[in-house]
Amino acid sequence: MKGCCALSEALLTDLYELTMMAGYHAEGRADDLATFDLYHRHPPRGVDLVVTAGLEPVLGYLGSLHFTGGDLDYLRSLDMFDDAFLDHLAGLRFTGDVWAMPEGTPVFGDEPILRVTAPLAQAQLIETTLLHRISYSSLVASNAVQIARAAGGKPLLEMGARRAHGPDGALTGARAAFIGGCSATSNVEAGRAYDVPLAGTQAHSWVMAFGDELEAFRAFARSFPDNCVLLVDTYDTLGSGVPNAIRVAAELADDGHRLRGVRLDSGDLADLARRTRPMLDEAGLEGTQIIASGDLDAGRIAALEEADAPIDGYGVGTSLITAWHDPAFSGVYKLTEIGGRPVVKVSGDPAKTTSPGRKQVWRRDDGDVIGLHDEEMDGEPLLVEAIRNGRRVLEPQPVSELRRRCRQRVQDLRPRLRDGSWPVRRSDGLERLREQLLGGGGRSD
Repeated sequence: MKGCCALSEALLTDLYELTMMAGYHAEGRADDLATFDLYHRHPPRGVDLVVTAGLEPVLGYLGSLHFTGGDLDYLRSLDMFDDAFLDHLAGLRFTGDVWAMPEGTPVFGDEPILRVTAPLAQAQLIETTLLHRISYSSLVASNAVQIARAAGGKPLLEMGARRAHGPDGALTGARAAFIGGCSATSNVEAGRAYDVPLAGTQAHSWVMAFGDELEAFRAFARSFPDNCVLLVDTYDTLGSGVPNAIRVAAELADDGHRLRGVRLDSGDLADLARRTRPMLDEAGLEGTQIIASGDLDAGRIAALEEADAPIDGYGVGTSLITAWHDPAFSGVYKLTEIGGRPVVKVSGDPAKTTSPGRKQVWRRDDGDVIGLHDEEMDGEPLLVEAIRNGRRVLEPQPVSELRRRCRQRVQDLRPRLRDGSWPVRRSDGLERLREQLLGGGGRSD
């Protein structure tokens, strides 16, 4: 059994991408200029507004894309590819153009999130990686937008690393969740890598590791007197947890500190919060927050807010990081132009019939227009140039700025939605080209 090896970004693709590349090379087509659109067909269940995320990791991937000697040795061992193709891979670098919607942009079905124009072999190779980076990040960010809306602006802690689909899911998900509206993460590596605020204090195991609950609370307060949030539901939330937290709060106050909060992680959270709040207030702890967690999602948080439960913030894990209501994003990557010739894929399902040519998306007061990139159109063009001739031209931005931008764009757009929807149409020029191709010429079935 072979041991573990370092991840190869170049090989993190599907085999059919490489077999198609080899075929293009054998046919002398590898350098034909091609354009692909990456877009989604419909929003995930439970999400009323999709926002884009994952562009920065994509740009980093494209900027460093290459096959190492070890990558080529492995491919050679498969006995599938000839030496001429492997030599081609040895010198491969991304030399194309990328136009993309900046992260945090609200986007609707069939609108290009990202447009790639590059030599055909290059554009084919990157399909899988672009899809999984953009799709998963956009899925989590969009769910975070939904949860943040349900929470009514109250702080949200992303705490899903333990339930994430592997380490990359934990890290990528934490970044996307912050862009979508979370205030902090419990994932320490995400905090380091993306300069995201960290939050989190203790689990039930801490309380259970001591002789009794009060001893556990006192020990934690001694270690973290200025960042003390106590988990009060290990044994009996109202019978011992909250009273012991109040006792420790008084001891902290004697030493010049204050109890920051208590966390409710199980049971009837609305009822427990309503009964906890007066207990804290009567003890003079009006500023001590109540944080709720425990299998929360947008629906449960909305219900707690509708019930006017006195909860000051929420911790959300599994439902966010796994997007459990709909864990797949309907992202696709489709060829729209080859060798300067626009093409269209025809399907018996009209939703899967593509639109041809290089496109731009314009956002206007009355809706979005998807048109050909060289059309003159009123409105804000949403696709911006990110890479030109293989060189990055879009400056990187801190994740905090992407989060701010996402919040602002969502706030600007949501009041203009009509019954939760937003008009999207094709321009007259794109519609004419599409009808011409669907009439018989330039198909790619």
